[in-house]
Amino acid sequence: MAIARQVLCLCAFLSLPHARSQPIRYSVAEEADSGSLVGDLAQDAGLTPAQLSARRARLVSEDGRQLFRLDRGTGRLVVADRLDREQLCGQAVSCT
Repeated sequence: MAIARQVLCLCAFLSLPHARSQPIRYSVAEEADSGSLVGDLAQDAGLTPAQLSARRARLVSEDGRQLFRLDRGTGRLVVADRLDREQLCGQAVSCT
C-alpha cells in the first residue's frame, strides 16, 4: 500500500551520551497499519539494541496517546495502532 502523502513526522530527541546530538526525524505514510515499521531507532541513534534497552529508552507524548511502540530488544520503532489523519489532525492542511 503506497500512499504518497506523508502526514506524520516523529522526532526522537535523545539526550544520551554518544547518541546523535540532533533530532532523528521519521515520516509515516497516511493510514499506516498497526505494526508498520517506522525506523530503526537504535541504529539511527548510533546505539546497539542492548544499549538502547540498558538506557531504558521510552516514548513520551504530550497528550499521552501512544501512537508508536518501541521494541527495546530490537531498537525498532513501529506504529502502535492504525493512524487516521482525520482523527489526528482534522481538516488541517499540514499534519505533524
